[in-house]
Amino acid sequence: MQPLLLLHGALGSQTQFENLKMKLSTNYKVYSLDFTGHGSSPLTDGEPLSIASFTQQVLVFLKEHQLTNVAIFGYSMGGYVALYLAKHHPDRVGKIFTLATKFDWNPESSKKEAAMLNWEIMEQKVPKFTQYLQGLHQVDKAPRLVKETAQMMLAMGEEPPLTVDEVGGLEQPILFSVGDKDVMVSFDETLALYKSKSNNQLWVVPDTVHAFEKVNLDRLSSEIECFFN
Repeated sequence: MQPLLLLHGALGSQTQFENLKMKLSTNYKVYSLDFTGHGSSPLTDGEPLSIASFTQQVLVFLKEHQLTNVAIFGYSMGGYVALYLAKHHPDRVGKIFTLATKFDWNPESSKKEAAMLNWEIMEQKVPKFTQYLQGLHQVDKAPRLVKETAQMMLAMGEEPPLTVDEVGGLEQPILFSVGDKDVMVSFDETLALYKSKSNNQLWVVPDTVHAFEKVNLDRLSSEIECFFN
């Protein structure tokens, strides 16, 4: 059975993929993990959160499970990690399917995204979301994870881990997808990735916002199977 790795987004967790896993498990051996500090994974002192550190974590996971040329579905930040992994460890990665992956990181865009990750303000303005994050990541860990994620975004704005040209140099076939109602990830930045090389594909997902919980999983699982088969 073909292996398929699912990578979650920033402030997400592999638990968000439970229903998608069930839909894909008939035809794939599905793997997932929690990035450092997310879900059940501890948030350690020392090394800051980064695309490079998450990629190293995935590499260790692939080695432990003896996976090479693995198909990867990456949602949001998970898609960025998949692309970074493909650049630095191409033998480990087969086809890549990204959904809602923000790629246009610059000082202005990163400050805008990071400004929305202030725990005290979030508790006042979106209390249900902070409660959700506490349930997903543990009560005492969630505020620190939000803060460190904001710091990671600012760092990405100052020095983006990848360029469009570097993505264009990847050999793997990649499907870039974005929801037509996604206010975080623009169609233009997704289109630029699609145009970076000839064997890419593009899917604009109808009636879809950024939040993974609101994605139509029947439609998504069908597209995933179509692409990876």
